Amino acid sequence: MVVRSLDINKDPFRPQENNEKLLGDGTPYLSVIGTLMYLANNTRSDIYFATLSVVHLIKDLYFKTYDAEEMYKEAKSSYFDLPALDVSFAFPQATPASVFPPCTSDYYQLDDLLTPEEKAIKVKVRECMEKDIAPIMTEYWEKAEFPFEVIPKLGALHISGGTIKGYGCPGLSITGSAVALAEITRVDASCGTFILVHSSLAMLTIGLCGSEMQKQKYLPSLAELSTVACWGLTEPDYGSDASALRTIARKVEGGWILEGQKRWIGNSTFADVLVIFARNTATNQINGFIVKKDAPGLQATKIENKIGLRMVQNGDIFLKKVFVPDEDRLPGVNSFKDTNKVLAISRVMVTWMPIGIAMGVYDMCHRYLKERKQFGAPLAAFQINQQKLVQMLSNIQAMLLVGWRLCKLYESGKMTPGQASLGKSWNTLRARETVSLGRELLGGNGILSDFLVAKAFCDLEPIYTFEGTYDINTLVTGREITGLPSFKPATLRPNSRL
Repeated sequence: MVVRSLDINKDPFRPQENNEKLLGDGTPYLSVIGTLMYLANNTRSDIYFATLSVVHLIKDLYFKTYDAEEMYKEAKSSYFDLPALDVSFAFPQATPASVFPPCTSDYYQLDDLLTPEEKAIKVKVRECMEKDIAPIMTEYWEKAEFPFEVIPKLGALHISGGTIKGYGCPGLSITGSAVALAEITRVDASCGTFILVHSSLAMLTIGLCGSEMQKQKYLPSLAELSTVACWGLTEPDYGSDASALRTIARKVEGGWILEGQKRWIGNSTFADVLVIFARNTATNQINGFIVKKDAPGLQATKIENKIGLRMVQNGDIFLKKVFVPDEDRLPGVNSFKDTNKVLAISRVMVTWMPIGIAMGVYDMCHRYLKERKQFGAPLAAFQINQQKLVQMLSNIQAMLLVGWRLCKLYESGKMTPGQASLGKSWNTLRARETVSLGRELLGGNGILSDFLVAKAFCDLEPIYTFEGTYDINTLVTGREITGLPSFKPATLRPNSRL
């Protein structure tokens, strides 16, 4: 066998000028090839051919990668990697949502239906959202990250805890609490959802179903937003059918052991306090528990790849033999029916979230159509655009009246579950139409989150679904008006044609 003398620091397959190429660990690629060739030339023939095959394989892979990188560099222009233009510079004819438009959607002057205190709350929240949240919301929405720096600003509004009286909570009317949520959602639905989960679900559960000691221990810091809460009901296998949940609570000495999994839980990855619902293994009924952050056996991971409410940190919660002391079991939750005390109020609140989204979209479109010009005239001057704008405005007036009336029914003790479900389902349906019209009005800019509408379009979809899907809420109302439940398929008879 002929032995060739090779310089192991030179590539036998490539001119010397390419010898600077390194492998991922910093080793010169050429040294690897040269070494293999040296071994091939100094061993017996069977190993020679095997080693030579490996050499050629590495060579082919190397040069394919090398050539692909060269082709990629050649294909790119000299300005390919330049940062995107600021939208205000790239499109100066219309103002982006970072400078939020004035509110023009209260056409029937429904503010007159609010008390002075409720009006003051509305103004205070609107000013904060437009000043502090609007300039940063698009950036965080695109990154799917939560802007933790806004939590103290939201806490300073003193709206967390809503209708709860005492314990540092504001004790608002349900109308005042709902209007505040709508104003938050008008600018950003992710912030609205953060407050909804924290205040109208978790805090309210402690306020309505907790012991006196639990209220004194947890509510004051939650009201200040110095601590954050989440609410864990939904599971991977049980969404609309939440009453069938599988997470279990087993009584042990001094407390309870929780085991199970929750999904889609907003705020869960960073919540200090987790309100968790589990099935009591002794009674087979649903009980409620307060679980503290970082409890042994507790884990929460972020759900990725959402197209809506991207700033909200929805998570999967895993409970692996998590111990909860007796003092943190919620004494007022002894069956699934007890959760309805919370859901009745939260469903009223959710009814106002599509109102807020629709108002923000209308306000954005109203300003945009007056600023943007085509064919020598503002877009607002064209008949078809005016028709769409009026349809959007009409929807908002009706949605506001439904939301306001629902609050009054609740305050008078007359509201039924069917009425709450109708408010949520109908308002989200009308908001869907409103946002779709806004998407049309903005043309190409209707797919950019910079101009709010595309972002709102995506954010509305999860709201259309959570707190009861549109279909489930219509069935709640349908059961109430007919007396006939239709949540499950009818039992098939032996002679049924089906």
